[in-house]
Amino acid sequence: MGNLADTIEKFILLRLSGRQDNTIVVNRNDLAIELDCAPSQISYVVSTRFTGTRGFVVESRRGSGGFIRIARASLANDVFDSALSRIVANHTADDIDTLVEELRSNGLMTQREAAMLMQFVQLMQERLDPEERVRSLRAIFATLSNFS
Repeated sequence: MGNLADTIEKFILLRLSGRQDNTIVVNRNDLAIELDCAPSQISYVVSTRFTGTRGFVVESRRGSGGFIRIARASLANDVFDSALSRIVANHTADDIDTLVEELRSNGLMTQREAAMLMQFVQLMQERLDPEERVRSLRAIFATLSNFS
């Protein structure tokens, strides 16, 4: 069997995928009993794998009657806006690669788009000054956000 954190994540994602509104509400203790783990392990997985950068919004209340509400963010444009703000004149190809990988892993960019963009970044590093690179990258990301 795999890692417990992977099992918890898959369980939550499976429940989430069955919801039309892309939201689930779970009781941390009940979920821990169901998965035969400690409630703190549920908290750990939620805090590390269901983050805003991965496309989730989480609300948590502790105590009796406490719950965890996990929603898949339908705010792809917000994710792209955040990405746009991270593109600066002194960025490196590695910075852009990290950014592209985040978008790709969150389903906001295909592997093909990511590969094409990284090829373009390599060409831009050689041929454009930093200000022109920033403008070009922001235009590309803005265009991609229109199709997400």
